[in-house]
Amino acid sequence: MPEILVLYYSRHGATADMAHHIARGIEEVNGIQARLRTVPEVSTVCEAVENAIPTAGPPYVAANDLEECSGLALGSPTRFGSMATPLKYFLDSTTPQWLTGALAGKPACVFTSSSSLHGGQESTLLSMMLPLLHHGMLLAGIPYSETDLFTTTSGGTPYGSSHVAGNNSDLPLSEEEQQLCKAQGKRLAEIAKQLNISK
Repeated sequence: MPEILVLYYSRHGATADMAHHIARGIEEVNGIQARLRTVPEVSTVCEAVENAIPTAGPPYVAANDLEECSGLALGSPTRFGSMATPLKYFLDSTTPQWLTGALAGKPACVFTSSSSLHGGQESTLLSMMLPLLHHGMLLAGIPYSETDLFTTTSGGTPYGSSHVAGNNSDLPLSEEEQQLCKAQGKRLAEIAKQLNISK
């Protein structure tokens, strides 16, 4: 069965929660499954390494996850208006997939979380799009036919779903944020199905 890779980094849990809602949306589409993966922390100390298996949550991403996916949902918290280093570090290692065109022609979307409403959500989403464009992926945003984009007072953008986590990074996803995540996942899966990409 074709799978959409939902790949994310989450520090306080909000981006992980978004990933689960996106996965639910993906699996609303008959014949498509979600594959949740994360990336390890990056240490400033060269000798420090993470365990090969995370203590909690989904497994760490591997090259075959990218090569086997029929689409990609990429998520990161906002770090000074850009994606977090652990996710960027992983993406910087995908030159072999770039050289073979493993992701070319596959649909993709992006999602993010920040502590404040003006914390750089849209620039973070744009920063995540850049490597995907270099890979030749087809980017899908959220159209305004999703009416929650008009009414949300928390997160949500046409560039991709987003969440406002609050100063202590502990606010739960609002109803609109949850709905936009699910809608984004469902849209990505429908596009992948229409493109009939399966490996």
